[in-house]
Order: sequence, then structure tokens, then C-alpha cells
Amino acid sequence: MIKKEMIAMLLAGGQGSRLGVLTADVAKPAVSFGGKYRIIDFPLSNCINSGIDTVGVLTQYQPLRLNTHIGIGIPWDLDRNNGGVTVLPPYEKSANSEWYTGTANAIYQNMRYIDTYNPDYVLILSGDHIYKMDYEVMLDFHKENHADVTIATMPVPLEEASRFGIVIADEEKKILEFEEKPKNPRSNLASMGIYIFSWPVLKKALIEMKDQSSCDFGKHIIPYCFEHENRMFAYEYNGYWKDVGTLGSYWEANMELIDLIPEFNLYEEYWKIYTKCDTIEPQYIAPEAYVERCIIGEAAEIYGTVINSVIGPNVRIGRGTVIRDSIIMKDTVIGEDATIDKSIVAENCQLGDGVVLGIGEAAPNKLNASIYSFGLVTIGEDSVIPDRVKIGKNTAISGVTEEKDYPDGVLASGEVIIKAGESK
Repeated sequence: MIKKEMIAMLLAGGQGSRLGVLTADVAKPAVSFGGKYRIIDFPLSNCINSGIDTVGVLTQYQPLRLNTHIGIGIPWDLDRNNGGVTVLPPYEKSANSEWYTGTANAIYQNMRYIDTYNPDYVLILSGDHIYKMDYEVMLDFHKENHADVTIATMPVPLEEASRFGIVIADEEKKILEFEEKPKNPRSNLASMGIYIFSWPVLKKALIEMKDQSSCDFGKHIIPYCFEHENRMFAYEYNGYWKDVGTLGSYWEANMELIDLIPEFNLYEEYWKIYTKCDTIEPQYIAPEAYVERCIIGEAAEIYGTVINSVIGPNVRIGRGTVIRDSIIMKDTVIGEDATIDKSIVAENCQLGDGVVLGIGEAAPNKLNASIYSFGLVTIGEDSVIPDRVKIGKNTAISGVTEEKDYPDGVLASGEVIIKAGESK
């Protein structure tokens, strides 16, 4: 086995519970984004664009679609005999079988995989952020400073800082203090959850902290390294980075793609985002259709009006239907004369004729007001909405629904329909 200078470990096991019904049956990194991509395409593309050809992808929650999407890594040029991409689910050991209980525990359970490549450095990544970053530049910074640990950081508004791990650094960017989600943050330099460790340092920390319950980088490994006087530095990143962890931020990040000059450009020649593409026919926009400021996926058929929306591959939109400010994911069929405003419709849904999404005034969601907010209508995968029902804002639907599920043909703002057997 050839020794690798740096390998990447990509944490992609999270459920992403703040995305509600969107992640009932699929891991957050496998959720569609920008029409043709999935969220995990971004860190994977960053790896190959940065010259990293060995990536371990740690999966756990609902891994099937993620595994199918990654396959042997062909879209990212990661189908290598030596290195490449390896999917690393939890596995049964002779003594016991154990789920990954935290981000660092997942890495601890795969130390043998890392040792196979005997790397000098290990890059830890999260599978659920939208950004472009050259990890090679970050590695150069790590080496120049003779660092043991480098944390990628970015400035955030001070009022949001308590949501992040916060670092306090000197002029040389040496970390003086690290606080995980402080109540009263004293700095606005937030950890992005991207770390480069010198492998011997990480290995020692993982072994020492292995008995911590839910062993986590922010709560355990970083404080441990800090206490043991390792050289720790903050690499400041100032590009586009979006944690699409809530329905609002997920919707917003998709909508930003269709700005006239998007802040995040998917089409740069020198830093491409790669994805697994099905070989399907081109999109069809009918003569009577009207499309303005949209992303439209391959094999989509548009017979109605679509404005300021992201439409996935193989979506069919019927005559007389008007869609605004919405995300419609692949393989969804929408009938005729429907009106859809500010909605997220997941993959493989069927919406009947005359359906109206996003009516009336917003009201707090009765199931979970912190998840189903932002005035959105959210419809989970494989859902069916019958003809001519009207659905209010801050609502969630999952499953095959029937007319009798809608009193007087309406689901009021803040209400939820989750059919038996469906996960919330």
C-alpha cells in the first residue's frame, strides 16, 4: 500500500433531524440540492479538486441512497486501486457490535482504515455543508505553522456565534482558547467542523478519549488537544459556506443559486462540482409554458408556469400550474391548474390537479415549530396529495394522503399529516 500524505474522513452518518420529513428516509448528505446534486457532492468534489484521492465516507443513518450515489466513486474520479473512496458503515466486531456514537467515536472505530495508508495528516470533513474549499491551501497553512491541529474557521455575526464552536486566536492565528457553543461568545471566529490533524496527535487523542460517551470533536477531542498543549491554529476561510441544517437555510441556499449573479457559482470551469448523473433525455418546455429565473433538471417536462424555483430531474408540471419560490425534487409529478408557493416537495411525490400549497397567514407548527417554520410547506418523499386540496404555511405532510385527511379540503397553517409508519 502506497503511503498517503493526507487522507480525508467524511462524516456522513447524520440524520439531519432539523430537516424534518425531508430526512425521514434518507441521510442528510444524500438530500438533493440545486436540482441535480446531492449535498455530499460538495465535500467529495472539494477533495478531488484539492488533490486528495483517498476518502473514507462514514455512514450510519439510512445509508442506502448514499451508498448507491457514491458507488465506487466514478463521478469524482475516486475509483482508484490505491485509495479512492471507501464507504465505512458501522460493522460487527468479534466482541460486540457498536453504532457510531459521536463524530470522534466514528473515526476511532476506523483507525485501522486510516493506518492502512499511514498518512502524515488526516482531514476531517462534515458531509452536510455547501461550499468550495481548497484543502491543499489549508494543509500548506498547517505545515507552515508546524501545527498539530488546524481548525478551519470563518467569521460569523456575533449574535449567531453561540451556535458554533468559537476560537480565540492571536495575530499569528495560534489558538489561545476554544469554547464549544458558548452562551456569551467572546469572539466571532466560528469552527466550520473542518479539521486537519497530524495523524499521531489525532490517534493519541482518540485512544485517550475512547471511553467518553458520544465522543465528539468539538466537545472532547479539540479540548483534549488544547489541554495537552498541542500547537493549534485557526485557518480563516472567507468564501461561501452554508450549513443547510434547517429547512429555512436549505430553501435559502437553493434560492441563492438562481440569483442573476449567484453568490455560489455551480458552473466554474476550474472548480467543478461532480455528481452521479443518470443518462436521461433532455428537458422539455412546452410552447405554452413560461419559465423565469429557474434551474430545470434533465428530463423535466414543463407545461405550466415556473418562476424563481429549482426543479429536479424527471419532474412533470401540468398545464395551468403555477410554481413560485419552490424546490421540487426529482421524479415528482404535479397535476394541472395547481398553485405552489414557497414549498419544498421531496422526491417521487404526486400532487393532484388544482392543489394549492402555501395559502393564508403563517401559524406556528403544532408538531415542531422550530423545524417547520419560515412560512414553508414541506412535503416528504413518496407523498401523495389528492386533487384540489389547499395547504397552509408552516405545514408538513408525509405519506399517501387521501381527501378524508383534509377537513373541508384544507390543511390549515401549522398543521401536520404524517401517516402511520412514517418517521417525523
